[in-house]
Amino acid sequence: MKLTIIRLQHFSIQDHSDLQKIWPQADSHRLESQLDERHRLYAARFNERLLAAVQLVITGNEGRLSQLMVREVTRRRGVGLYLLEDTLAQNPHVTRWQIANDGTDGAEAIAAFMQAAGFQFDAELKCYIHQQSR
Repeated sequence: MKLTIIRLQHFSIQDHSDLQKIWPQADSHRLESQLDERHRLYAARFNERLLAAVQLVITGNEGRLSQLMVREVTRRRGVGLYLLEDTLAQNPHVTRWQIANDGTDGAEAIAAFMQAAGFQFDAELKCYIHQQSR
């Protein structure tokens, strides 16, 4: 079965279970209730299971990504990069992207990942920025 990137709007029981593995501290029911056209959630699905997810807030032509996370057992296989690239592709009206640098462990790995995805670190804003041309 193929890895697909989907916009989640209504979660199945399995989605709730999988999201708990991706974000153990998150309340998936609360998150689901907050989703709308501005607040979105994209996930990587393989064999009916969610392997990674990212949250997105859209304001005009700007998108702010947060909580990009890949399940530990799935990391280093390109899932996160595919999720990020496809999320950007599914939102062509967004021309300026931003993802916060949350200061977590593994800053070097995160920097390399973000650079591979076409993002540049903005020291003044303390986040990664990506500009898309139309």
